[in-house]
Amino acid sequence: MRNKLVPIKRAYGTGKSIVVDKCQICGYLKLDDVVFIGYLPPVNSMPKVGSKPQEESSYPALLLKCPVCKLFQLGTIVDPKILFPPEYPYTSGTTKILRDNFTQLFGECRRLLHLDRNDLVVDIGSNDGTLLSNFSNFCRVQGVEPSNAAVLAKKRGIPTLITFFNKQAVEKIKRKQGRAKIITATNVFAHIEDVHSVMENVLDLLGEDGVFITESHYIYSLIRSLQYDTIYHEHLRYYSLQSLNFIFKKYGLSIFHAKKIPTHGGSLRVYACRNTRRQTIQTSVSRILRDEKQHDLDSKKIHDFRRKITLSKLKLYTLLFKIKKNKNRIYGIGAPSRASTLINYVGLDENIIDCVLEIHGSYKIGKYMPGTRIPVVEESLLFHSPPDYALLFSWHIADELIQKLRNKGYRGKFILPLPDPSII
Repeated sequence: MRNKLVPIKRAYGTGKSIVVDKCQICGYLKLDDVVFIGYLPPVNSMPKVGSKPQEESSYPALLLKCPVCKLFQLGTIVDPKILFPPEYPYTSGTTKILRDNFTQLFGECRRLLHLDRNDLVVDIGSNDGTLLSNFSNFCRVQGVEPSNAAVLAKKRGIPTLITFFNKQAVEKIKRKQGRAKIITATNVFAHIEDVHSVMENVLDLLGEDGVFITESHYIYSLIRSLQYDTIYHEHLRYYSLQSLNFIFKKYGLSIFHAKKIPTHGGSLRVYACRNTRRQTIQTSVSRILRDEKQHDLDSKKIHDFRRKITLSKLKLYTLLFKIKKNKNRIYGIGAPSRASTLINYVGLDENIIDCVLEIHGSYKIGKYMPGTRIPVVEESLLFHSPPDYALLFSWHIADELIQKLRNKGYRGKFILPLPDPSII
């Protein structure tokens, strides 16, 4: 009998957000403060360029830690309809590192799980279908995606339900296609408000011999490389293998493989199956668990993390001051969600960052960065009217970006904002 946990109730708040008063996984009441990044706008709330400033909502970004199940989590839960509107501008297919990651995931699944053409693979938060496109020629696939990115997936032949992953979606999939051999939740398992409903729905849809695969930001990577810019309201939870193991056990699942992957500056991929399935547990699981326990994120490490964030902010501001004092132009490169946190926490505006560049076809072009009047424009401006400096908001893939932009002809200098602000 599973020990079902009670989700957070909307006991108080505005209706648009909930104050987290207990752990989202285990319900423990005394959560420890980790760091407060300020009041941030939703990272994809981007007014059109030319529109007049209007009132915009912002929400506290306080990171908390549960001492019982080791889950790191945000202290505010924002209504998902605000965070993930139909016009949600993110598309996974535009990022090479994600495309490569999904190709690698597919290959790993074929090797570990021996897929058959009749097997069903369901992707939660399937976006534009990039992940499922790898599986579509080898087995049946089904996406579940609430935003308009689902339209792009359908155009490329990926069956997609345009809805949130909920009981109704599960019933529809079961009725039409049966239960799933694989359910994936890549960079989405930490996004959905009620993690316990997600687990119940996953178990309902998962076949008896099925496997649930998640990829989420890895809290150890976040702390070690000072990735405070990944703290924003879409990311409700930041997992370690310990915290994932805690919740999976509560729902009768066993983790049999875990792997650190480079996406989003450092993520954790985990394979879990029902306890009733005879599956060999790979040494990767015990190795990562042992490493986490040996390098526990205790109060001293958290204090150091908080202090380093402050110093990093001040150093970046000092660096930018010296550049702007000499009347140099700075373009931002890329408008990932993490850029919104950095811009708003550090306090950057259009007088410091002239514009932010996105590749051709990005839905963010022609809009302002959240909470600012910094316009997002097409990347070709970098080569037609090059600035003196280019600030890499996707600094975690700096090597790839710098090489690409150099090959295209940019000869200016690059600014790396994190973890230690510098010019190269």
